[in-house]
Amino acid sequence: MITSVTNGQIKNLIKLQKSGKYRKEQQMFVVEGLRIFKEIPKEWLIKAYVTEEFLQKQEELLKDVPLEVVAPNVLKEAADTKTPQGVIALVKMPNYSITSFLQKENPCFIVLENLQDPGNLGTILRTSEGAGMSGVLMSEDTVDIYNPKVVRSTMGSIFRVPFYIAPMEEIFTFLEENSITSYGAHLNGNNFYQEDYTKPCAFFIGNEGNGLTEETTERVNKKIKIPMHGQVESLNAAIAGTVLMYEAMRQRSIF
Repeated sequence: MITSVTNGQIKNLIKLQKSGKYRKEQQMFVVEGLRIFKEIPKEWLIKAYVTEEFLQKQEELLKDVPLEVVAPNVLKEAADTKTPQGVIALVKMPNYSITSFLQKENPCFIVLENLQDPGNLGTILRTSEGAGMSGVLMSEDTVDIYNPKVVRSTMGSIFRVPFYIAPMEEIFTFLEENSITSYGAHLNGNNFYQEDYTKPCAFFIGNEGNGLTEETTERVNKKIKIPMHGQVESLNAAIAGTVLMYEAMRQRSIF
């Protein structure tokens, strides 16, 4: 049993929780909690760190899982949450290629530029799965998808929705080379309900405070706007993305 926070493995977990740069160097990230632990693909899981109580309660779940038993106070120090559920997992990062996103026929993407709120990113990833999106593309200045808060808010979708981080130039080149129409959410756009999303398309969502950059706005094929009553100018980024994605799903008659 690991009983000290100075243990090398625990220090590694703590550093992975706090540093995006370190996560990238190690190509690993941390997952907390029973529900999301159950959804980790076996090939992604490196090791589980559990309390003795959790091990006794979840013996069947942990069968054949490489693990370390950790004292509760030590696990709490390694956790990002205030009340850890007795399990922390070390997980390796997936390696998606942008071309693999074309495996789905008639693709539809969500593209995020400089999104900064972890909750927004996690919600968008989760919604992308629900709306049947082909994947999520992100600019390099978007909040780290492996941030512990992002991981938790995906509710497991991080393991199932393909995503790719790249300069906006690479993203635009990919879309243009594959004849995928780009739609930028913009205050000066046209009513988005009047567009046809039944063909390959990509929705661009910008920074929470500033929206899309001028460069991106000029390059998208079409600017669109969600119509609203009252004095509201815009919606939360995650909500706006949800509205756009589900309209595409409705038009495509997935169900």
